[in-house]
Amino acid sequence: MVDNRDTSIIEKINDLRKRENAIILAHNYQLGEIQDIADFVGDSLDLSQSAAKTDADVIVFCGVHFMAETASILCPEKKVLLPDVDAGCPMANMVTVERLLAKKKELPNAVVVCYINSSADVKAESDVCCTSANAVKIVEKFVKADEDIIFIPDQYLGNFVASMTNRKMILWPGFCPTHMKIKPEDIKNLKIEYQDAKVVVHPECKPEVIALADEALSTSGMIKFAQKTQARDIIIGTEIGIIHRLKKENPDKRFIPASEQAICPNMKKITLEKVLWALEELEPEIKVPEEIRLKAKISVEKMLEIGRTD
Repeated sequence: MVDNRDTSIIEKINDLRKRENAIILAHNYQLGEIQDIADFVGDSLDLSQSAAKTDADVIVFCGVHFMAETASILCPEKKVLLPDVDAGCPMANMVTVERLLAKKKELPNAVVVCYINSSADVKAESDVCCTSANAVKIVEKFVKADEDIIFIPDQYLGNFVASMTNRKMILWPGFCPTHMKIKPEDIKNLKIEYQDAKVVVHPECKPEVIALADEALSTSGMIKFAQKTQARDIIIGTEIGIIHRLKKENPDKRFIPASEQAICPNMKKITLEKVLWALEELEPEIKVPEEIRLKAKISVEKMLEIGRTD
């Protein structure tokens, strides 16, 4: 339910976005109230594509820091706002440019495949960027069979890509704390309770969780799966914010979170009030320094060239 106060805030947001020629982009994990006011809701790849082609002057990015940075990499002429500058990504913080450069010195001929969940300066030192929606295709297209691969920062997505491509990888020891909360026992118990349910999980999950699923997909891949499947019950193995959109778009189906504990606190930091403040003040602005931006843009554009494959 939207109360009168929220209605007033939404009206102000709508007035300001028209005045400032602003677009609001929201990740699938955002609070339902944020998804509902967004011009576009999607996964990291969807949102990067939307940022790259928008004619808006201002991009209000309702996600986490690396996502706003990616928009700044692609759209240096636009003002990119992150309504809560403290909305970070623990996984992205698990790799630093200093540690990456040391690893590259140790393995000078290796190709660095960088998950989008990383900082701009790390992207700048990577050969190609990927998302969970196209990581397999990225490796197949951009890395030769005889080349070593350093996959950063998510060891579990890297392991999934290795299993799908039959490629050996040097995996960075990073992970998503939210997806670690989804346990094999959660899936097993729910499959007993919902015997006809399909199970879809995110490839950031551990291999033993993925092994129990019917599909391992990006969040937008899950959205498409839900629309196409004949199953009425679907167990969702990712951050529970996506359930809002799934229910909204598929009211005749039942979506069961694999774990009620799978909540990303950083994705929940952005509120209607913070979106309003951002539009009123046109800050906090995320601006990637030009030297880093130009280098990072090369790896990000390769990611966009492939697009999505799930």
